[in-house]
Amino acid sequence: MQTKLILASSSRFRRALLERLDLEYECCSPETDESRLPGEDAAAYVCRLAEAKARTIATAEPAALVIGADQCALLDDDLLGKPGTHASALEQLRRAQGKTVVFHTGLCLLGIDAGFEQVEDVVFEVDFRTLDEARLDAYLRREQPYDCAGSFKAEGLGIALFERLRGDDPTALIGLPLIRLVAMLEAAGVDVLQTPARPSV
Repeated sequence: MQTKLILASSSRFRRALLERLDLEYECCSPETDESRLPGEDAAAYVCRLAEAKARTIATAEPAALVIGADQCALLDDDLLGKPGTHASALEQLRRAQGKTVVFHTGLCLLGIDAGFEQVEDVVFEVDFRTLDEARLDAYLRREQPYDCAGSFKAEGLGIALFERLRGDDPTALIGLPLIRLVAMLEAAGVDVLQTPARPSV
């Protein structure tokens, strides 16, 4: 019998990434307090939230394998959230010009009945080009990445903002590190390359 797989997220970006693995899965959006604890560093923060999201769903679905993920971006040791508005996004991009933004993506795979839990922080660095405000404004109006930490979509036109990318897994930058997830799934007994594909819709 195939193990039920659940993505503990409502993010369309994470769903699109997980669909690359061609696995049958469900989505459930957990209610999680995403407040940062006093003195909590970025790695601890994203790992704690990824595990909390997975555990919220796994508690109700103990036979399933649940994927939890959370991401934050650091610029000069300041946490960059989702900008929400054009003005906030423009300010984030202004600050990032000529600098390195470090993305921490917490990834958790949890199966209560299977007694399986792995949690990891996957780090990816982005060096930004130095661009004038007119070009930053033009980018934001075209792609409107207002629900993305860092104010860009790396899978889209946002790539034009970058000088260099550094990391082991480019999908970590979009919010779900697939290379690490495949290894976690295999450790939990799910061979991605030998699991039947999800039914076509």
